[in-house]
Amino acid sequence: MSRNPPESSRPPSPERVGLLFTIVLAGLAMIGPFTIDTIFPAFEQMGGQFRADTAAMQQVTSLYLLSFAVMSIFHGPISDAMGRKPVMIAGLIGFTMASIMCALAPSLPVLLAGRLLQGGFAGAATIVSRVVIRDLFSGSAAQRLMSNVMMIFSVAPAIAPVVGGWLLSIGPWQSIFWSIAGYGVVMAVLVGVVLPETLPTAERRPLNPPSVVRAVVRVATRGAVVRLALLTACTFGAQFTYIAAAPIIVVDLLGLGERDFWVLFVPLIGGIMVGAFISGRTADRVPRRRLIDIAMTFALVTVVVNVLIVAWQPSLPWAMIAPPIAATAVGTMFPVLNLEILDQAPDDRGAAASLGAFGTLFGNAILAGIIIPVVADSLLHLALTSLAYALLAMALWRWHRSRPGTMAANEA
Repeated sequence: MSRNPPESSRPPSPERVGLLFTIVLAGLAMIGPFTIDTIFPAFEQMGGQFRADTAAMQQVTSLYLLSFAVMSIFHGPISDAMGRKPVMIAGLIGFTMASIMCALAPSLPVLLAGRLLQGGFAGAATIVSRVVIRDLFSGSAAQRLMSNVMMIFSVAPAIAPVVGGWLLSIGPWQSIFWSIAGYGVVMAVLVGVVLPETLPTAERRPLNPPSVVRAVVRVATRGAVVRLALLTACTFGAQFTYIAAAPIIVVDLLGLGERDFWVLFVPLIGGIMVGAFISGRTADRVPRRRLIDIAMTFALVTVVVNVLIVAWQPSLPWAMIAPPIAATAVGTMFPVLNLEILDQAPDDRGAAASLGAFGTLFGNAILAGIIIPVVADSLLHLALTSLAYALLAMALWRWHRSRPGTMAANEA
């Protein structure tokens, strides 16, 4: 059975769903950046209180990402059984409680446990919100709405560390987690009031562990989904290298302060926003394959140039010339790649969204917790790491592109 609603039951264009609808979807996507980036300025203060070194504090990010990745496998299939809204609201409630646990943490182990719970619940709203877009739209309309959401959501990583620094100026690090908890409450209310339920009861699958596992296995054994999940992870990894290493880059490598994270995040996120705008504007004009071809090549050339620049002059402003340009290419590809994953499994969209998110998040957790502590001793090593991810992404894309019957019908 196809999961596409009849044309008559779907809004005719993304613009018709309303600005508030788009903002709520973007707000759900912002949960991840706010939960990760807002606390970066507090790392030094938390590390001092808990007597933790840089490597230990890096686990505050990596454990969150790891639990987000592991639990993301289940959020989508559960939403295929229960509907989209109940899963998103339940996830936001759990996320809020976990944030309060972090705010009240008396030690680093308790804080890390709270971060594990945060990550486990956060994906419910973030991942399922992508499926809502594909439930309502297809083709270029879905691409435009996904791009609009990404343009708004992209503001979060830029302002999150700035907000974190501002909160630190008026209170202790715990105030950041209290603010995140408040954000979870607001989003839960907005989901309940603004978003419709996009999965009809007649199209839902049975809710039981074997059914959920079968859905995951069905999607995980589709080569196209696996390739695209790995491809998306590597594409974003080239960018996330700089995001995950932000505290080290800003404070240790560039010698700036806890309120100077904007120097890194504003250019990067500006690039992603421009890329999302390009993706939306080209939805009716450039086929998906061609758009990814262009953006992937552009990203690879840019990260090569970045290696040359930082090898020559690893300081500002030179170090921030190429990364924002590469971010533009990533922002162009990301909405298309997410839709492509969903289109490979039209009867298991929730499971497909989960598998796609799992690949990116698990890769990010490894990057933040294992790779970054090793390579973040210099801007050159970080640039080479970004290049390695870009090369892997290009190889996976060429492999996927060479396989017949793996692109969406409108790309044939």
